[in-house]
Amino acid sequence: MGWINELKEDKNYTVSIGTEAHAKLQSAKVLSVYCPTVIYTCPLNTPRHCFNSSLASLSKLHFTFEIQSSLSTLPLFSYKNTFHSQAQNKASITKTMAAAIYKFASLFLLCIIPFTFSELVQEQPLVLKYHNGPLLKGNITVNLIWYGKFTPTQRSIIVDFILSLTSPKLELPSAFSWWKTTEKYKNGSSTLAVGKQVLLENYPLGKILKNPHLPALAGKFNGVNSISVILTAKDVAVEGFCMRCGTHGSTRVGRGPVRGTFIWVGNSETQCPGQCAWPFHQPIYGPQTPPLVAPNGDVGVDGMIINLATLLANTVTNPFNNGYFQGPANAPLEAVSACTGIFGSGSYPGYAGKLLVEKSTGASYNANGVNGRKYLLPAMWDPQTSTCKTLV
Repeated sequence: MGWINELKEDKNYTVSIGTEAHAKLQSAKVLSVYCPTVIYTCPLNTPRHCFNSSLASLSKLHFTFEIQSSLSTLPLFSYKNTFHSQAQNKASITKTMAAAIYKFASLFLLCIIPFTFSELVQEQPLVLKYHNGPLLKGNITVNLIWYGKFTPTQRSIIVDFILSLTSPKLELPSAFSWWKTTEKYKNGSSTLAVGKQVLLENYPLGKILKNPHLPALAGKFNGVNSISVILTAKDVAVEGFCMRCGTHGSTRVGRGPVRGTFIWVGNSETQCPGQCAWPFHQPIYGPQTPPLVAPNGDVGVDGMIINLATLLANTVTNPFNNGYFQGPANAPLEAVSACTGIFGSGSYPGYAGKLLVEKSTGASYNANGVNGRKYLLPAMWDPQTSTCKTLV
């Protein structure tokens, strides 16, 4: 096994050659590719020409690989394909993944080409470029729109998390110390305060929401230096849910040029917890490591905390698609989405990293919050070190 970190057309990614390959691409929301099974006639350690000659003699080759999506807490998103010797491709892929799959075409053969440790190349630093746009700094009001039925306990878990981000006296490691990393981005601190809340328990737009419904709901509290957070209950389906676990965007305030920001996060408990609540649920794809115990005893809501934390950091550092990000503006890697699947030191696909464990419950966490809360928060890109920074 060896490593390669650069192909001709892309920069800033690493590929592991052998049974597993990982890639960080500059212009795609894909962080890794995993090749667990390759059926062919040459041993892995034989010269490359053996594979080339064997290819013509095989009726077909079977590749099973999995791709990590930066829109999900799940480290691996699976895509299975069969390549025939006549280069027929019978698999179908979604439009949103097509560009990323194309970029990995050159990586398929790399999964079976032998390399040695002498070919080890050091990974390049991860860099999010600042695109000279405004960031959300200063005092920011976070308004909450609860769409569907949430219990009082579920609501308090989420409200306490937001309060924890601006509570400096918490025991370390804390949600406050995690949020402090956003101060390293240009123009100072972003201080969040919980503003208004509205409960929409009667599903006024139904239980199936389309993308245009999200800015419409956010418009209830649209304003300057505020974030409208739409939280959908476990029985609410949102367009694109499970391919993404949440999103952030902006809408115009009135008829002028000023824009307000919004976030949507869904409760995945009954829809796709293996994708949007990992590592608190068995992953749908990828390495099948045992799920961790959720620190607040609610797999769906603890998963929402991970995604809400991700999107709050992404929003204040890239509110209008011209702040800090890597790749295309319509599919950027942002402050936390650039570090998907990393929660503690030593993490790798399928393993969240070294975490703290609550002795009485066995729950895994890495951040203390207000009212005795504990949370699991993802790594955030640190502009000073150009690395994904974890709390533990």
